[in-house]
Amino acid sequence: MTDVQQFEAFVRRYQDMVYGTAVRLLGSPAEAEDAAQTVFLKAFQRYDEVVASPAAAGWLKTTTRNECLNHLSRYRARWQFFSELTRPDQADGDYGDSLVSPFSHARDLEQAELREDLERALRGLPDHQRVPLVLFHFEELNYQEIADALGASLGKVKTDIHRGREALKRLLPERA
Repeated sequence: MTDVQQFEAFVRRYQDMVYGTAVRLLGSPAEAEDAAQTVFLKAFQRYDEVVASPAAAGWLKTTTRNECLNHLSRYRARWQFFSELTRPDQADGDYGDSLVSPFSHARDLEQAELREDLERALRGLPDHQRVPLVLFHFEELNYQEIADALGASLGKVKTDIHRGREALKRLLPERA
């Protein structure tokens, strides 16, 4: 396989992860495509190091997150944050490793709908609420890591995550 073919395979392998991370953080598919392209350009420039590393996925995820945060700080209004809250109980809606049942397909469809609704609602949030929520729930950073990454106070991060969750509750359809 030529170098070009190897890099194409590398991009295909990781493109969904990179794009998904970028679209969640930026809230715009077009901006996420630009960020993903920049990330893969950086990966191409360091391809020999990255491809051989078992931590390639982690490097791409970190590079994507940093690229998105840099984009937001460069091109958008500064983040403002508001109050404290805790990580919601993951038991809600977590079905664990249950065996396949006649209801599992319906549950899978319902979960897919919930994810779509959540993604749509996230894109509807302003940057100062969406970014810390994504970093907390999807990137699994703690409050202090988010504050450091955004250059904001810990209190502002906690407040903004709280307000973002409250806004999501209003934006998401009620589920029985």
